[in-house]
Amino acid sequence: MKILTISVLVMILFSAFKPSRKETVEQKAARIHNSVFTIDTHCDTPMNLSKSDYNLAVRHDANLTDTKVDLPRMKEGGLDAQFFAVFLSQGPRTETGNAVANQKAFDIIKSIYKSVEASPELATIARTPEDGYAIEKKGKRAIYIGIENGYAIGHDLSMIEKFWQLGVRYITLCHTSNNDICDSSTDKKGAEYNGLSPLGFEVVKEMNRVGMIVDVSHISDSSLYDVLRVTKTPVIASHSCSRAICDNPRNLTDEGLRAVAKNGGVIQMCILSDYVKTPDPNAARDSARAALRLKYNNFTGLTPEQEKASWDEYRTVMKKFPQKLANVKDVVDHIDHIVKVAGIDHVGIGTDFDGGGAVSGCFDVSEMGNITLELVKRNYRESEIRKIWGGNFMRVFNAVLKWSKKRT
Repeated sequence: MKILTISVLVMILFSAFKPSRKETVEQKAARIHNSVFTIDTHCDTPMNLSKSDYNLAVRHDANLTDTKVDLPRMKEGGLDAQFFAVFLSQGPRTETGNAVANQKAFDIIKSIYKSVEASPELATIARTPEDGYAIEKKGKRAIYIGIENGYAIGHDLSMIEKFWQLGVRYITLCHTSNNDICDSSTDKKGAEYNGLSPLGFEVVKEMNRVGMIVDVSHISDSSLYDVLRVTKTPVIASHSCSRAICDNPRNLTDEGLRAVAKNGGVIQMCILSDYVKTPDPNAARDSARAALRLKYNNFTGLTPEQEKASWDEYRTVMKKFPQKLANVKDVVDHIDHIVKVAGIDHVGIGTDFDGGGAVSGCFDVSEMGNITLELVKRNYRESEIRKIWGGNFMRVFNAVLKWSKKRT
């Protein structure tokens, strides 16, 4: 009996000191991706919700349907939370135009609630950072809401609080054209105010007061610096890249990256290929896209029917003249650069899925884990990946809410 006991003891000791099988890079990335809270701060999926047959609870094929986000694919990609953008193309800057945009924003918000609440076992609308963490612990997806284009406000500052009460947590000040708030980075007519308009300064102040996050994606460089001069809270760029890596006016300069970091804000890395890597020349595609812009007035002032038609035709053009997509390595090149210039505490992820976002290796939300894999391959630590995938954004989110509560 004594001999048997010693033998068993030897076996136990041998097992304890026996080298375990080494974790592969892929296994390490999967483990980290599963353990960190992941949030994507910008997708245009609500545009799909206008289609009566689009069900968020059903898995769609990205290639067959040209859609990037639904709840099953979010789960596959290990994405815990997603900001759905209430997108408004820039229309007439008139009393009537403002009223139409405002009503459209409310209608889209309603459609988001309807779609999410139809699948309570899969997802829940979130309003606070704490909501996101609690929903994730239940194994469900957290859906936040942002507005893309301050055009929804018109000239009525009270709309900011009304949208906040409905769960909207950030507003992108403009889109591809100048509006009554600020200059856009891509308006063909150039600068109108050389930054924020007088109304724009008041909009930023009211967003601070209410607890609404100021989103500086799409705005011009001068608008960015005006925002940073007046805001009392950290800002976000919900879906922007580095201009030093890809020279596109939609991206932030190194000076802009440092300025956002000094503000305490965060740059959420976009994966729309044109912003990630300068596309190869394609005269036929460029000509077709230019024709569409001409046909649809540079996509401004469109009726809902025209907007849908323009988007369908744009997708047709992109399928007919496919561009070579940037890849996940290109995406992480931007992250590397932002970390180098702004610091690890000031970068996150904002894909722009369903608004053009997609790269090879992360073509839809089901492939989000590949970004983590590339980060692991580049020796980012788990604590750093946790910051990139949500920690940095949630810090800003909390700071904005905290400042607002102090002032109310």
